[in-house]
Amino acid sequence: MPTVLCIGGTRFIGRATVTEFREHGYDVTLCNRGRHPNPFADDPAVEHVRCDRRDDERLRAVADRLDPDVVIDLVAYHPRDVRVATDAFADVDAYVFVSSGAAYGEHRIPKREDETQLEPCSEREAGDDSPETYGNRKAEGDRAVFAAAEAGVRAMSVRPTIVYGPHDYTERLDYWLARIDNHDRVVVPGDGTSLHQLAYVDDVASALRIVAEKGEAGEAYNVGDRHAPAMAELLELLAAACDADVETVYAGARELAPDLRPGDFPLYNDRPHLLSAEKLHDLGWEWTPHSEALDATVAEHRESDRDGSDRGPRRDVEIDVLDRL
Repeated sequence: MPTVLCIGGTRFIGRATVTEFREHGYDVTLCNRGRHPNPFADDPAVEHVRCDRRDDERLRAVADRLDPDVVIDLVAYHPRDVRVATDAFADVDAYVFVSSGAAYGEHRIPKREDETQLEPCSEREAGDDSPETYGNRKAEGDRAVFAAAEAGVRAMSVRPTIVYGPHDYTERLDYWLARIDNHDRVVVPGDGTSLHQLAYVDDVASALRIVAEKGEAGEAYNVGDRHAPAMAELLELLAAACDADVETVYAGARELAPDLRPGDFPLYNDRPHLLSAEKLHDLGWEWTPHSEALDATVAEHRESDRDGSDRGPRRDVEIDVLDRL
């Protein structure tokens, strides 16, 4: 039975990735610090080794002991992480780095892997931990993947756009689901045309497996839903999934002032963000239609205690806006 080592693996994308590989006949080992609950603790086919991936010596010992067929690197947030991992796991059949659509530094519609420029990354940015340098660090991680491939490692990169689905600890979509589930009027920033493409978490997981199995060394593959609804349509889809009747009240910067700005709302984007997923699709990857994906997302959201309340405006501030419109 083939083996896969997931660096990370207990939360959100990692959780879906472990499930994806298990369902396709792999034995899985999780490699992480053990700071989050392990949802696979009762699955004998999922082993767990404790390792801080920043402990280079320990990571190399894990590589030597386990000798996995595939490595999925879910928590490489700095370029050095990728360089160390591609060296430690240089002999695996596939090393797949989870990058990000934020790695693109050029505004194009859509962004394509082999055409759209990546963010630059200075030495200072490479060692930084702030959200402002996230895209720079992921871009430099991609460049580390390309360098490893040139050195003979079967290393590849997968670039998801914003990911949504069950167990999403970022709570970006939870904000909107909680609003739609509990209120009959909600404020929507702008005029409803804001577009930030999403990617369903199970589809990201299947992309990681397909790239590991069929991808080409030194290549990057975008992941994003094959249909990218603008915010107005997205909220309609969310309302349908919640079986809710909600009035969406649009408010631009003038209507939101002085207390709010459009960017205070999760998933608002002042410029369209769209990734082409044709390259991944050519490997045989398919996406999950929104109706199916959102049914699963809503069901898990309602079972959780997440409401996204710290990801967007407070309800009392939102009511002030509603009262003025």
